[in-house]
Amino acid sequence: MPVITAYKDTPTQTVDVGGTTFAYRRLGPDTGTPVIFLNHLAAVLDNWDPRVVDGIAARHRVITFDNRGVGASQGRTPRSVAAMARDAVAFIRALGHDRVDLLGFSLGGFVAQVIAAEEPRLVRRMILAGTGPAGGEGIDRVTPITLLDSLRAALTFKDPKEYLFFTRTANGRTSARQFVNRLKERTDDRDDSISVTAFRNQLKAIHEWGVQRPSDLSVIRQPVLVANGDHDRMVPSGNSADLARRLPDARLTLYPDAGHGGIFQHHDEFVAEALEFLGS
Repeated sequence: MPVITAYKDTPTQTVDVGGTTFAYRRLGPDTGTPVIFLNHLAAVLDNWDPRVVDGIAARHRVITFDNRGVGASQGRTPRSVAAMARDAVAFIRALGHDRVDLLGFSLGGFVAQVIAAEEPRLVRRMILAGTGPAGGEGIDRVTPITLLDSLRAALTFKDPKEYLFFTRTANGRTSARQFVNRLKERTDDRDDSISVTAFRNQLKAIHEWGVQRPSDLSVIRQPVLVANGDHDRMVPSGNSADLARRLPDARLTLYPDAGHGGIFQHHDEFVAEALEFLGS
């Protein structure tokens, strides 16, 4: 079978995880350590920027998936990050993997931190993007920010991510439109949208992560690349700097004039750095 390296052409597959069907997509070389993508609030398979997926899949096997109760995956969405992490680990093992790299974006970055701390032998390297530590400053305000920007988007006939992920500078607005258009490149076999119940459960999990006591990040010994925009409103950028300081083996990249979706706005630079990091 030819190697698929275009996310828009990657078929959606399913796997049984303890009696629950999980939906996923897999592309790139079928060798080496796979990179598991962990998604953001309200996101399904179609919300990954194809430039990021395709760029990393050019050299690494990439696996994206809908966690429990999200998109085309069955079950009830957990109300805690810890439960989401357990489901992600079960999914990874159901595919037969015992060593992976993680790319966690936003909520997915919370999940990645729990996996690395609780299952250290499973994780080789980790990329944490647009995310922050437990108890991080401003994370508990994600719900009102999300709801307000979703209302603004509805009133202006835009995708909420244009407000949530990008700055409102001229450059940010242009990058936002380009990103939203890239998400529409896949026209066949698109994923189901997230349900209202799953969305609410994710918001509850994020709020609890934001108010819980800080975790001991010194137990995460894996190499970590921390990336974000320098003007993140959802998970304030200071949280990325905090992660990089507290993790024993981490490096930090902040993209200029960029918000929560900095890795999508600066996808060329991010992919280049991610490939160098994963291959080192």
